[in-house]
Amino acid sequence: MGAYIIRTSLFKLVTLFIISIVSFLIIHLAPGEPSQIDPLNPRFTQEDLARYRAAFDLDKPLPVQYWLFYKKFFTGELASLKDNQPVFGKIWRRFLISLPLFIVGTIITWCLSFPLGIAGALRRYSVFDRSTTFMSYLMISMPSFFLAYILIIAVVQGFTLPFTDYHVPGLEVSVLGIETFGRGDVSPLFRINDRIWHLVLPSLVGAIGGIAVLSRYVRGQMIEVVDSDFIRTAHSKGLDENTVNYVHALRNAGLPFVTMFGLILPGLIGGSVIIENIFAWPGMGRLGFEAVLARDYPVILSLNFISAILVVIGTFISDILLVIVDPRIRL
Repeated sequence: MGAYIIRTSLFKLVTLFIISIVSFLIIHLAPGEPSQIDPLNPRFTQEDLARYRAAFDLDKPLPVQYWLFYKKFFTGELASLKDNQPVFGKIWRRFLISLPLFIVGTIITWCLSFPLGIAGALRRYSVFDRSTTFMSYLMISMPSFFLAYILIIAVVQGFTLPFTDYHVPGLEVSVLGIETFGRGDVSPLFRINDRIWHLVLPSLVGAIGGIAVLSRYVRGQMIEVVDSDFIRTAHSKGLDENTVNYVHALRNAGLPFVTMFGLILPGLIGGSVIIENIFAWPGMGRLGFEAVLARDYPVILSLNFISAILVVIGTFISDILLVIVDPRIRL
């Protein structure tokens, strides 16, 4: 195990080094540069532009820019081109806002996907299985932005039931942002309830697509295991149905999802760009979107590199967990 950790760590470091070079080149090969965008003063003189480029090392060769960028990245001196604020400070503030959205969405996804997938596999081709299959494919094919707008309209304005004239009234409350505008002087209890309410819809929209996909994987993996020889052997020994399905079958069917569990970490960065923009949620995804529009290279590259680090850490954790839960695997 120790040799594997050392060997894998070295390989991951080389991977991150290659990613840093490729992402840096892709960003700088894109047309335009940050000095062409300044919404505060669009009439910069050439002398002003020259000072601006020199202040942010944009006048230096690309290899020198690469070295200076990652030197400032690892020393915490990196500043945004947009407002000259520390990049890590901006990312940390947005991270704390995105974290509840990520946690709630992940919990909803994993807690609903497994019961739906297992029940569909054990009741194969039943009405329940066909219904969940239809709804899963419907949710997979439905864009998240479309679903978000439908839910916003339904919750705020209400909707009319199909084939009837009955109108379900809307709540007529705010669902955008992280809190209701103009309610800053309310009690702590109301503020907590308000934050939870604003967390419900974006978390639900973010989880629906994941539930649809993950439940299909769980169903397929469970069916494959249930049809295995060792499950038939367990039945022939007289074990009860629950022990066979939820102990022997589920334990083996869940092994592939250990590797998937580590890959949810990158969702902290880019898993909610569309949802955060629709719901005006000032999190990490919206920060990246705003940085792209402003050509804020330090923020874009920092988010990209942090995402790469999270992917590498996630895959490493998945490999270790897989060895722990499955003794047949040798590193």
